[in-house]
Amino acid sequence: MPTIILNQKAILKLLDMAEVIGVVEAAFKDWAEGRGTMPPKAYLLLEKGDFRAMPASLPGAAGVKWVAVHPQNPGRGLPTVMGTIIYNDPQNGYPLAIMDGTDITAYRTGAAAAIASKYLARPDARTLGIIGAGRQAHTQIQAHLPLFNIKQVKVFDTHKEATVRLIKAFPEYPLRESTLEETAAADIVCTLTPSREPYLKKEWIAPGTHINAIGADAEGKEELEPALLKRAMVVVDDIRQASVAGEINVPVAKKLFSVDEVYANLGEIIAGKKRGRTDPKAITIFDSTGVAIEDIAVTKIIYEKALKNGNFMTINMIGTAP
Repeated sequence: MPTIILNQKAILKLLDMAEVIGVVEAAFKDWAEGRGTMPPKAYLLLEKGDFRAMPASLPGAAGVKWVAVHPQNPGRGLPTVMGTIIYNDPQNGYPLAIMDGTDITAYRTGAAAAIASKYLARPDARTLGIIGAGRQAHTQIQAHLPLFNIKQVKVFDTHKEATVRLIKAFPEYPLRESTLEETAAADIVCTLTPSREPYLKKEWIAPGTHINAIGADAEGKEELEPALLKRAMVVVDDIRQASVAGEINVPVAKKLFSVDEVYANLGEIIAGKKRGRTDPKAITIFDSTGVAIEDIAVTKIIYEKALKNGNFMTINMIGTAP
């Protein structure tokens, strides 16, 4: 069959957060049980940003995401994160689809954090803290609120206009602008900034808090005080990536934290190989670097829905399509 071409508009029509949460959770379980393959992401560092190559396979699916991260882009009218995904037939390698990966990245990142919260946060969590009110804040809210009985979403951003835009985007939800310290006092805290200096202080975090550390996804980035890691149960999405490009990368490099202190990867907990939260007073941290199995799991359902719909552009990418 020919190759399906899906732009951002088409992807948004096909994305559903509940479906994304389901397939991302299943992907982590498959990977933990040996049914997926995924080398660590490869980085191409440039003066103004970086590119990342992220290949992976899952049962019946294979592909690669080529993602760009350029922090200055919002001033140019472009997203900070943009991705393109090539999705292949694992049996013969034929490119089944080429699609925009920008919103897939946003959705699967929100889904992965919400899944981590499902296993690591207190079930009675009632407040959600959002630090950084950019694109990723939207999908964190979309993913978390259906899973928890959230009564208040606290939002902090150094740019007030970003906070205002986020609050206006969710008039049906209990969002309010807060200080950084107030936001850090939420039951579930999501850190979503490109910071290279730790700003989340240990003394602000109450016993029983769960933190999704999302922003640190490249070498040198850091949002949490290293002392906070030492105090917490730390779970990663992929220890190979986290140790060189996740929240723990700077503390590991400075020997303030060791990879041996990481409790588990998320897949191990989902698969039941290790337990999630057992102590209601424990502080838990999910170090999310973003892994390719998440992208390929979502790409698979997007492709299947587009194929069933039959209403999208196609081309014969290589000679005569099989």
